[in-house]
Amino acid sequence: MTAYQIVFIILAYFFVLLGISYFTGKNDSNNSFFKAEKKSPWYVVAFGMIGASLSGVTFISVPGWVKASQFSYMQIVLGYLAGYIVIALVLLPIYYKANITSIYEYLRSRFGIVTHKTGALFFFISRVLGASFRLFLVASVFQYFIFDAWNIPFELTVVISILLIWMYTFKGGMKTIVWTDTLQTLFMLTAVGVAIFIICDSFQWSFIEAYHSDEFQSYSQIFFSDDLNSNKHILKSFFGGMFIAIAMTGLDQDMMQKNLTCKSTKEAQWNILSLGFVLIFVNFIFLSLGALLYIYADKNGIDIPVVDGNIKTDLLFPEIALNQNLGFPIALVFILGLIAAAYSSADSALTSLTTSFCYDFLAIEKHEEKKQKDIRKKVHIAVSVLLIFVIILFKHVLEDNVIGSLLKVASYTYGPLLGLFAFGIFTKHQITEKLVPLVALISLVITALLDIYAEYWFHGYKFGYELLILNGSITFIGLLLLKTNSNKIG
Repeated sequence: MTAYQIVFIILAYFFVLLGISYFTGKNDSNNSFFKAEKKSPWYVVAFGMIGASLSGVTFISVPGWVKASQFSYMQIVLGYLAGYIVIALVLLPIYYKANITSIYEYLRSRFGIVTHKTGALFFFISRVLGASFRLFLVASVFQYFIFDAWNIPFELTVVISILLIWMYTFKGGMKTIVWTDTLQTLFMLTAVGVAIFIICDSFQWSFIEAYHSDEFQSYSQIFFSDDLNSNKHILKSFFGGMFIAIAMTGLDQDMMQKNLTCKSTKEAQWNILSLGFVLIFVNFIFLSLGALLYIYADKNGIDIPVVDGNIKTDLLFPEIALNQNLGFPIALVFILGLIAAAYSSADSALTSLTTSFCYDFLAIEKHEEKKQKDIRKKVHIAVSVLLIFVIILFKHVLEDNVIGSLLKVASYTYGPLLGLFAFGIFTKHQITEKLVPLVALISLVITALLDIYAEYWFHGYKFGYELLILNGSITFIGLLLLKTNSNKIG
């Protein structure tokens, strides 16, 4: 597939999204932008959230991760399901009862303004980094396979990517995203299925034959329980995955904002529970694609791409889809799937960051209605510029596989959120609120020190995704030290 063909597909795809934006964004109101007027069908939200949960990171980085970690990611995914059950039964009823737009408003009603802004700040940092990771990955693929040949700088590639997202979200916001996410999820899952079929067909295998082959089995170990020191141990992965789901979905404005567009608590619960079960199957398919990609590379002598002297397993899928003569169909579905996977999470991140900043930092609801819309639009532009800056920065500092980097960062930035919400929900204590930011900062420092020196201090022990639990627990303990004599039911 030529670079011109790829660009044509991208432009055609975005014309479709702009068409959806035109019809859903006619009511350019803040209620539509932030809440989709609370009229979204739960099953549409659930299907669209598959794409938002997976993103371009899963589409490219999870298959590329298979050689190093085999199918151990499934241990984390099973933990996700447990986390989604907690979200459905504990968090969603609280959010709907409070009738809030930003979920961090709960912290204000429970503790006060300082805790509210502390929680919102940690979300803002988390989501900026998370969205930037995802968009960096996609921009890197476009740069490597298209724009380098045209001598277009990476910075311009990033600007174009963000501009395209801004164009179809600036009016409709969440109302547009609920429907564009549905389309994008369909494209992404179709792309993975077609890619698996084409690669299996090149071996003259059915998928069942591929699964039972010796080559596939050498990549497909799911459960790791031999070495507790390993960061792949099942207990670390399962409970880490559980709390990652609670934090990165249940305590994340981006993901919860979609749930809060449903008509009722019950519909939102159906949405999140169905998502948990579907993701088990979907992630297994992604990992299977990864195994097949490595088998194909081994059989055909294909080297993993190297960028700036670093091996980039994230680029294995695009290398095979675009450069290895498997035909136009796999190249087409790869490009469509990649765009869909990336922008189904990035567009909602842009909208949720706008929502959080407007409600949590600017108190937009206190301004007159005409001024509210003006504030929203200015913040939307400012957040877009911020994402551009951070993505460009990643080009110069990021060396690891993106999925590993993303989950590691989440262990740091979502930990204080986990501690704050847990303390608010499961205790009745009030706290000396002015010290909450200090507790969150100290928790980050202690977590980082333990992560860095764990092997030396604890006889070879390596922290995995249980680092998030540790971080949240340190925050919780710190808040206990701040408790006052007055109590308040959360």
